[in-house]
Order: sequence, then structure tokens, then C-alpha cells
Amino acid sequence: MRLIELLVPEGKRERTLTFLEDEGIDYVRTDERGSQGDIVEFPVPTQAVDRILEHLREEIGIDEEFIVISSIETARTPRIDDLEDRFVNGGEADDSISRDEIRTRALNLTPSRVTYYTMTILSAVVATAGLLLDSPAIVVGSMVIAPQVSAALTGTVGLVINDRKMIGTGISSLLLGLGVAVVSSFVVAWIVRTTGIVPSIVDIGAISQVQQRASPGVLGLVVGIAAGAAGAFGLATAIPVSLVGVMIAVALIPAAAAVGVGLAWGSASIALGAVVLVVVNAMSILLSGLVVFWYLGYRPRDWTSGAVRENLTFQRVGTVVLVVVVLVAVLASGGFALSQHLSFQDAVSEEVQGVLEEDDDLADLELVSIQTEFDDHGTVDEQTEVTIEIHRSADRTYPGLAERFETRISDRADKDVVVTVEFVDRQTSDRS
Repeated sequence: MRLIELLVPEGKRERTLTFLEDEGIDYVRTDERGSQGDIVEFPVPTQAVDRILEHLREEIGIDEEFIVISSIETARTPRIDDLEDRFVNGGEADDSISRDEIRTRALNLTPSRVTYYTMTILSAVVATAGLLLDSPAIVVGSMVIAPQVSAALTGTVGLVINDRKMIGTGISSLLLGLGVAVVSSFVVAWIVRTTGIVPSIVDIGAISQVQQRASPGVLGLVVGIAAGAAGAFGLATAIPVSLVGVMIAVALIPAAAAVGVGLAWGSASIALGAVVLVVVNAMSILLSGLVVFWYLGYRPRDWTSGAVRENLTFQRVGTVVLVVVVLVAVLASGGFALSQHLSFQDAVSEEVQGVLEEDDDLADLELVSIQTEFDDHGTVDEQTEVTIEIHRSADRTYPGLAERFETRISDRADKDVVVTVEFVDRQTSDRS
């Protein structure tokens, strides 16, 4: 429920009050003698705010010099039940909030710079510990305290309402925050490695939590898109934004921490794979949020419905178009790198399955998993490592199997590949 207070000029009083009467809205009018008009107050359901204010601005010409929208628990007026039946339970029901309120909610999410970057550093430290300990629970804990939801939603709202200041503040805070997370993670991981808390000889690529971020797949992109969409719906409706913030952090903070860990261990392939995941997810969050807000009907304030040519002027949408083009270009670059890696993963999987199925002597082997380094096409490393885990009978050996896999994969991918086969011995009891 919302309480709207607005200043109605004397010349627009009758039209305003007639509109409120026609809409079945009960109001209180205060005659402000010596002022420029009257103060009119009225309670309405949250879902009705945008419609009412839009009519007052466009049809009656009420300016925005004095409009106050405040949240109230409940209201009892003669016709409030009818309004709730219309806008909450009836045909005009809608969970979205007004354009003014969504802007305010986005700005209210933004903490001070000290708080924002301090919480970012702490979340990166916790995420780094979770990755190195291979602990999903600790990684989840880092997501809970990460503040990136404020920057992501501020930037997205700025894009949809064409607020240049919000665009700059939100996107710059998001990118700088991720940079701070990477640096913080690198510092922590470097200290952990050099002090011997975690031996430097440990293969971090074999840690499951690191591997998931260093070798991204299609589902990683899906997480970013879903996080941005959920953030937009959460801000525009009654869904608690704090819950959505965890979802956005899922797509960003662990991957940013993986970049720092990869750099601290000197693994360019891990760092590069995690960078691609961070970039793709960050751009996906912003763009999917923009699409959802647009779908929900949010537009720049001076947007004229149905007048396409009038709306598409550089003054109105020039900044938004420029920013969106840059975001799409960055996302396309990251998406291309991701698609190339996925193609390599598919080729590896097909060739491994082919070797196991074509030779009868390998029929009792059971493929458990395949892990591939991020395929950078020789940008930082000429060779790409592939690790294959296989179950075998404890009494059998398979000499030369790694070389067979390597030959098939190298010929298919046309690149140097180093294959490691990890056997897990297995025994089965004989009931007979």
C-alpha cells in the first residue's frame, strides 16, 4: 500500500479531483493558502501507483516538483476495498511497482563506497578459502555477503530509464568491484601458497570448486541470464532483493575468486577460463535485466507510447544504445571464446567415447569424468591438458591408453593435447 502526496496547482484542481473520483480513489485535500496550489493525499494499492501518476502527468499536466510516495501498512477508506479488488485481485492486478519507486529502490540498495568495497573484499576472501578447501558451503557463504546486487541493478535500472548517472555509477561499481574481488583473491591465494598453508605443488585444476569456474559450460551462461532476470523481477515486485542478491553473487564472486587463485598459482589457463566466465555472466546479468524491465513496461520518463521515430533520438536513447552496444560486443567476444571451448569439450568427449567403444578389450572400462583446461587456442599455452577418470578392474592394466586418447583428440582438434588417465581400481564380489 502506498500514500501519495502531491501539489495540485489551482488551475488543475478540478480536473485532478474529477479523475480521482472517477477512479474511485478517496482523498484528502488541504488548502494551502498563499502557496501555488493544494496538497492532495490519497492511499492506493502499490500496483496502481504508476497508472495514476502517468495519467496525472500526461493528461492533466501535474509536474514533479512535489510528489511524495510513501509506504504504509494499511489504509481504511470507504472505497479502498474496491481499489484492492481491481489492482490486487482483479483484472488490473500487477505485481510491478512504479517507475519512480523502482529508481528509488535501486538507489537505496547502494551502500557507501567503504561498505561496498569492504564487503566485496570480505566475500572474495571467503570465496578464495572455499575454493581452496573445495567447500561448497564456504563458497555459498561468500555469496551471501557479496554486495554486487546493488551495482548490477543500479546499472540496469539506469539503462532502462535512461538515467546517465545511474548507468555510470552502477556499471563502474560493478566492474571495479569485480576487479577488487580478483585482486583480493590473488593476494589471499598468494599468501596461502607462499606460506605453505596450501602446498604450491597442489594441482588447483584438480579441485572441483576451481575446475567448475575454470572450465565454464553452457550452464554457467544460463546462471548469469537467470540471475539478471531474477534481479529485475525482484526489484520490480515484492520479492526480497536480498535473496536475489545471492543469485547474482553466484554468477560473479566465485568466478572472480577463481581468477585470483589461478594467477597466484601461475595457471594462465585457469585464470583465463574464469575471466571468460566472469565477463559473460556480468554482461548477461545487465542485458537480461534490461530485457525484463523493458518487458515489464518500464521506459524513460519522456517516452511516448507508439511514437517510435519520436522516441529514437540520440538525446533520448543515445547513451543507452552506446552502452548496450558495448555490452553486447563484450558479451559476444566472451561468448565466442566460450563456444570455442565448448566445441573442444564436445570433441574430446566424442573421441574418448569412440576409443572406449571401438576396442573390445576396453569394454569393461567405465568412464567417470572428463576434465579439460580452458581452450585458449594457444594464446597463453601451446598445449591443452585433458584429464580422464576411468573405473577399471583391479587386476587389469591398460598400457598406452593415454597415448591412444591423445592421438585421437589431437587429430580431431588439430592442436597439441596432453592427456592424463586416472584409473580408479574396482572389485566386485562373486556371489556364486
